[in-house]
Amino acid sequence: MTTEKPQRPDIARELIARATESAAHRATRVRNQLDGVQLGRGRHTDYANAKFLHRVLGEYEWPGHRLVGPAAARAAWSIALHSDHDLVFQRAATILLGRAVEAGDALVHHWAHLHDRTLINTGQDQEYGTQLLLSSDRIELCPLRAPGSVDKRRATVGLLPIAVALETVRSRYMPNGSTDEVPSVVLAEAA
Repeated sequence: MTTEKPQRPDIARELIARATESAAHRATRVRNQLDGVQLGRGRHTDYANAKFLHRVLGEYEWPGHRLVGPAAARAAWSIALHSDHDLVFQRAATILLGRAVEAGDALVHHWAHLHDRTLINTGQDQEYGTQLLLSSDRIELCPLRAPGSVDKRRATVGLLPIAVALETVRSRYMPNGSTDEVPSVVLAEAA
């Protein structure tokens, strides 16, 4: 990967702005502070972000580190990860991100998260244990293939052991064991 200036700083700025706005909205949703209108706006934002990223993918394939820099590549990953409304697009993004990883232009753990999200969204068991369900009283893994070997698979993509990841997520989203007013959502950021 490179630390040179990105080839397309304009696309980088747009990706970062879009992902930042979406992340702020999701954080508010996790804290259950949104009304119906705000939830609708969030969905609209996710649709618009996916449409923008779709155009970028069509022109450049995956917007990796060389094209947009590490921060914007992370933003593109976040947008794809939260494009649950368009599973065909999400799967295509997973394939293109995988190619970028093979070319040394993207992070393999981003691919693992997106791969798992795509599997879960299509009714399959995840591979790396990155997708979690936060409900009012606990955080649990979404269905996982071969749980006994998950830490070996996680190590191959640079992820911490599953027990460490779960504890990190629990401490982030359920401090002091408090689960008051926590909605059910799928989490991916910390696993």
